[in-house]
Amino acid sequence: MTTTTPPVAGPLTGLFTPRTIAGLRLPNALVMAPMTRSHSPYGVPTAENAGYYRRRAAGGIGLIVTEGTLVDHPSAGHETDIPRMKRAAAAGWESVVRGVHAEGAAIFSQLWHVGSRRDPVDGQSAWTPSGIDEHGTPNSHAMTMAEIDRILAAFGEAGRLAYEIGFDGVEIHAAHGYLLDEFLWPATNRRSDRYGGSPANRSRLVAEIIAEIRSTTSPDFPIGVRYSQFKELAFTARLADTPAELAELLTPLVRAGASLFHASQRRFAEPAFAGSPLNLAGWTKKLTGLPAITVGSVGLTRDALRGDATDPHSLAALADRLAAGEFDLAAVGRPLLGNPEWAAAVRTGDLDSVVDYVKEHEDVYR
Repeated sequence: MTTTTPPVAGPLTGLFTPRTIAGLRLPNALVMAPMTRSHSPYGVPTAENAGYYRRRAAGGIGLIVTEGTLVDHPSAGHETDIPRMKRAAAAGWESVVRGVHAEGAAIFSQLWHVGSRRDPVDGQSAWTPSGIDEHGTPNSHAMTMAEIDRILAAFGEAGRLAYEIGFDGVEIHAAHGYLLDEFLWPATNRRSDRYGGSPANRSRLVAEIIAEIRSTTSPDFPIGVRYSQFKELAFTARLADTPAELAELLTPLVRAGASLFHASQRRFAEPAFAGSPLNLAGWTKKLTGLPAITVGSVGLTRDALRGDATDPHSLAALADRLAAGEFDLAAVGRPLLGNPEWAAAVRTGDLDSVVDYVKEHEDVYR
């Protein structure tokens, strides 16, 4: 295990202070956000994958959330180099987990079903709540109740396998327009049964997945939920227009046994609702009482790292909001592609070693 470097003094201290979240002791408040990398042949992690995650843990990240990992059902996704949570991949995942733990960090598996983002394969359409896009145009297969049950079971099995492998927790991917988000969003969920209509009904499948994973793991196994207002193909979309509407959507997830939330927005500095400076993670924590991770364009440039708290997009401003208790953890995504040691460089003030994020970093895997 690497030796922990003492946290820096000054405005960023809180980012590097150990903390306990959802019963899990973490060395700091920094999370590696999930990012699809497409480097797992036939869904099985390799030594290359293990090295990729271990380098970010060695570079100072306290909690790693894996890239989206498909649950083991044919409808979950069609790409062969996206990792899967299946028995045949267990040994590969065990290597990933061991490497991250050896560097003193924790790791969650993000469990995923792509929904309408899956291309038709062998004449089989993508599975979605209502078989339509947000405009009401038919684009997929509307799931039957029996098919919903199969997906629920697939998530439960994936959660149990992640638990057996040794992951420190799981994160259910219910964001960005993928299957579970399509259930949450009224534009794509036009069902008239118990999975559609009211916010509580639209969140029912996610709640049932949480309860299923809870029943197959342990009472204290951390189960996170990542959700978003925006979608990858609809940046202005909203699940809720008011805090009260958001509470209706999230409360069933809390009752089902969720441990924490990962509230995804494009820019962490932006308020979630008019009349309050709280961002989506801040409102999530306020409404649910559970720990929340903020994410969205954190530390993309050296200027953002060097700026003071008067710049709302700076790391210093984020650290102030963390210290004030608005949210509990902060996720960093794209900067870690070109800077595996990003967290260590920020901690020690070695900002000259940090390169600004550029799109080309997404084509490099190291």
